[in-house]
Amino acid sequence: MAPTGTKKQCLRLHVSSALLVCFLLCGMGTVRASQLLVPMDETQRNHLKAYGLAYLALQNGGEVTWLLNYRGGSFLTAYASELERVARLRGVTCEVIADGQSAAILADIAQPDVNMDAVRLQKAPRIAVYSPKNKLPWDDAVTLVLTFAEIPYDVVYDDEVMAGVLPMYDWLHLHHEDFTGQYGKFWGNYRNQQWYVDDVRTQETTAHRLGFSKVSQLKLAVAKQIRDFVAGGGFMFAMCSAPDSYDIALAAEGVDICETMFDGDPMQPDAQQRLDYSRCFAFKDFKISTNPSEYAISDIDIDAQRRQRTVNERNDFFTLFDFSAKWDWIPTMLTQNHTRVVHGFMGQTTAFRRSTVKSSALILGENKEFGEVRYLHGEYGKGTWTFLGGHDPEDYRHFVGDPPTDLSLYPNSPGYRLILNNILFPAAKKEKHKT
Repeated sequence: MAPTGTKKQCLRLHVSSALLVCFLLCGMGTVRASQLLVPMDETQRNHLKAYGLAYLALQNGGEVTWLLNYRGGSFLTAYASELERVARLRGVTCEVIADGQSAAILADIAQPDVNMDAVRLQKAPRIAVYSPKNKLPWDDAVTLVLTFAEIPYDVVYDDEVMAGVLPMYDWLHLHHEDFTGQYGKFWGNYRNQQWYVDDVRTQETTAHRLGFSKVSQLKLAVAKQIRDFVAGGGFMFAMCSAPDSYDIALAAEGVDICETMFDGDPMQPDAQQRLDYSRCFAFKDFKISTNPSEYAISDIDIDAQRRQRTVNERNDFFTLFDFSAKWDWIPTMLTQNHTRVVHGFMGQTTAFRRSTVKSSALILGENKEFGEVRYLHGEYGKGTWTFLGGHDPEDYRHFVGDPPTDLSLYPNSPGYRLILNNILFPAAKKEKHKT
């Protein structure tokens, strides 16, 4: 039997109501899908590429809020379908949440009794990596992780630095460089290796072309350019042999600390007494190594051969310090992680002897049991510097000639997260997000 007119009207009303409900639900879904949360706790499938996603959002003109101490230091940004698509393609865990949910998160973080804060990242930092153009038999952890995270960077070296390019950048990385002009003290073990011979020749040629009679003089001039870059507001990050050799080069200005095989004439006999520690960023009262065959530049590094270091791969861990997110938000940014305990890793400089660390330097991570400082931060002029000991966070003993680490095997590396914290740090512009 056909429905009566009244029944037809009721049926139309039900259909219209159903369509309206569907429309409203779809509309609510669109409204609710207004923020993209990138969790950085244990639920994140790829911590390293998550930093690249945050960088991409900044690069595309968006803003990212870094939720300090919230779920491992999560990121929050305005929802964009393309950004979500990239996250899925890169294997980055993300959650689409409504404005109300994000507002509730920010309100919780703002509570005075909660050790969390929200910092707004506003601009993608311009990144430079100080690295030689000639091929050397070791990799660079920072360039590895930047490439893996898909964060763009430029490679600069002595020619570019002396030409004055550093002010073009916000952030500069130094890795495995010997700023004292002693070629990493590799002479004792590798002086007959072709890569060492070629490196010495290349360094000497560059020094002479730029008007210096010695490589040590060129490296000091480069170190001073970097110092001025930091003083002017730049952010400098150094690993492996760069932190201690950089400070030693500054302290030894006007002093010959190189033996004949490094620069053609003997070192000054009173070189140790003539060091000026006041020029150093992080270190004091260190003793330089005067043995050209010793694989060490000074006693800043806690070295296994000279100290019978009892730390080994099984018990080598260091702890990241907890800071007040609302008051000490800069060190809090630099120590964001999904774990407070990080597995140690060796390098030409593995760990910093605590007695050689200046009181003005802020210790971010250390192995208290063995007295080994691993992670340092400080200010110089308008800028900052950060020093991290070790060579590769996922290769405990990275030897000369070893292949580069495949980071696809370590997408959740706590050690590599420390590097990437420093990459995003300049984007904050030292202004906190106000909730």
